Amino acid sequence: MVTLKEVISKSELKKFVKFPFNLYKGSQYWVPPIIKEELETFDKTKNPAFKTADTWFFLAYKNQEIVGRVVAIINWLEINEQKIRKIRFGWFDFIDDTEVSEALLKKVSEIGQENGLEYMEGPMGFSNLDKVGVLIKGFDHIGSMVTWYNYPYYEKHYEEAGFIKEKEYVENKFPVKNADPAIFTRMNELVKRRYGLKEVNFTKTKDILPMVDQMFDLFNETYSKLSSFTPVTDLQKAYFKKKYLGFINPEYIKFIIDKKDDLIAFAIVMPSFSKALQKANGKLIPFGLFHLLKAKRNSKNVLFYLIGIHPEYQNKGVTAIIFNEYYKTFTEKNIEMCYRTPELADNVAIRQMWKHFNPVIYKHRRTYRKEL
Repeated sequence: MVTLKEVISKSELKKFVKFPFNLYKGSQYWVPPIIKEELETFDKTKNPAFKTADTWFFLAYKNQEIVGRVVAIINWLEINEQKIRKIRFGWFDFIDDTEVSEALLKKVSEIGQENGLEYMEGPMGFSNLDKVGVLIKGFDHIGSMVTWYNYPYYEKHYEEAGFIKEKEYVENKFPVKNADPAIFTRMNELVKRRYGLKEVNFTKTKDILPMVDQMFDLFNETYSKLSSFTPVTDLQKAYFKKKYLGFINPEYIKFIIDKKDDLIAFAIVMPSFSKALQKANGKLIPFGLFHLLKAKRNSKNVLFYLIGIHPEYQNKGVTAIIFNEYYKTFTEKNIEMCYRTPELADNVAIRQMWKHFNPVIYKHRRTYRKEL
């Protein structure tokens, strides 16, 4: 028999965060989070996502052992401003037992019905900057710090519970040597002259800070038309600035400005921390921080995290400026592989942007939906 318990106390929340460490123990592909960081993500006094969302955390027990977990999320910005009446769920992990997964999903469904919502969708986080999608192909590739990993049996559990595919995501990779610099070097100069644009590079994190709010505003403009989009609030800007900026090498952030010095495009790349996080195994002390700092300085693999271009400048070749700057940086640092975070499979514009690099799709993800 499966028993569900709502997570209330700090000790229960720690059990919630640590459950995947047992579930994926020994996996060479699962990338553990830093426990302290994950606890802060779920701290209602620190994460501003809780200002605009209601959440419920549940642990599933069987024979007095934890066998599953889930977070139910009602994002009120999404419901009240976008009129999308759904309940989200994420951080959904479970043993290969349908009694467990169905009990957790049923609880999410009950909360959605109690709040008069129309359907449930997951796995997904609070916003577009959180992790998204259950892995359905690519189980033999290591995960990343910005994606969830899961066992192959997860897909079966969704379908047996009556869920249908809602959104499809793909992850691509390519060797940096695939890049033909002649293609974007030529376009780079042409686009800069035609539109009066200029690249901005950084060597110090403190120099980026004055422009970070502009970057998030541009992010909101760039992605506002996506069906799954929820805007980043002012409080979230400050939160993400503090949470992520320290992980990113300043030279991996590229800005493009116009004649008025207004930001019209940005891109963010991160070093791959996957192996370092596996070595840290959830802890910064005593050696976790050392592994992370080493990866930040020396990783030969990078993760292309975000790119945003103002709607007025889309399809005008601005990516040539961005790629030209990254090619110079990657060449200088001897970067070998570039991995891209999950992108909607039907996003034709993204595919066109990367076509000259001959990327290979190596992972597929989905969110699943069920009517309430």
